[in-house]
Amino acid sequence: MSTPTPPVLDDGLRTDLIRKQLVQAVYAADYTAPAVTAPFVSADGTLAALPAGYTAIGYTTDDGLTFTTDVSMTDTTSSQSVEPTRSDLESEVLTAQYVPQETNVAAVSMYKGLSLAGADALPALGEAWSITRPAVPKTPYYRLLFIGLDYGTDGGEIYIVRHYPKARVTSKDDQQWARSTETQWPVTVQAYRDPVLKTAQKEWIDGPGWRALAA
Repeated sequence: MSTPTPPVLDDGLRTDLIRKQLVQAVYAADYTAPAVTAPFVSADGTLAALPAGYTAIGYTTDDGLTFTTDVSMTDTTSSQSVEPTRSDLESEVLTAQYVPQETNVAAVSMYKGLSLAGADALPALGEAWSITRPAVPKTPYYRLLFIGLDYGTDGGEIYIVRHYPKARVTSKDDQQWARSTETQWPVTVQAYRDPVLKTAQKEWIDGPGWRALAA
């Protein structure tokens, strides 16, 4: 019987697959806008133009974007075992949290529960804004696109794109008015299953730097 070959502990380790999202961007649209189905140009992996209706959230705090997955499991127990004999996924809630720093139409509208376009939309920048809180505030659905940018060893762009085709604001952090900090519009959004796309989240990884790894 031959002696088994011990594993090589550094076999398959690749520092070029350790990624950071050096720059992040958030784009929001009303739920009536088209969903994002192809964020990249297939020929070279560069970013494609966004569908009409998507608006940039703008600057966010240096905490970046925080994505949370809240998983709940249901266990089956049996008298013959001290461990669960079966475990099933009961629920999985996807959320994203970010803190806009710009007082622009997109950031304020989502914080206040307004549509980005339409009858209850805020006027353009530079025009007077008037927001009256209704007795029963709305919680409209939006489409959200998150883009993270990194660079490969060759300097080419590597993008991670995450899309919530149906999302709404489920939590808002406190807003502080003070000399020591900028006015922020912090929100937490939750993803819901889109009835057309049949999913609550789509995600892509591509870019010229990513494709260069094939070599």
